[in-house]
Amino acid sequence: MPASQPYDERLTVPRSWWFMAIGIGVFLALAFFPFGLLAMLGGLVVGGALAMMTVSSYGSARIRVVAGSLVAGKARIPLEALGDALVLGPAEAVAWRSYKADPRAFMLLRSYVPTAVKVEVTDPADPTPYVYLSTRSPKRLAEALNALRTAGRAA
Repeated sequence: MPASQPYDERLTVPRSWWFMAIGIGVFLALAFFPFGLLAMLGGLVVGGALAMMTVSSYGSARIRVVAGSLVAGKARIPLEALGDALVLGPAEAVAWRSYKADPRAFMLLRSYVPTAVKVEVTDPADPTPYVYLSTRSPKRLAEALNALRTAGRAA
């Protein structure tokens, strides 16, 4: 992996979601069956396409560490504003996205990803206490964040 981009992950949806999107198209085709073959085909194509676009959009969230910033979804946070990254196992991740969650925190969570990383926000001007990121590779993400943060302090 190049040094300019030490971490890049796309939080894609499970395969079963694609089958459900196809199922929605089939369901709509059956719902439009009484209106004729053309309506049935339209329900299949339009319903299936809309369901697949929704699944694709939800699964397009990315987490990247690039150019001195953590880019998570639409958020771009400079590494200087971040503290230590804490790796969360499945049980801890559930706790931090439910009863331990702070409503002021930035959360990019996907329930189908069991592990996560919690990163403290150290910027005193930012009311966000931490960033919660669902990730399939929490150790790699935490290592990339901590390594770049310490390299930035040393420079």
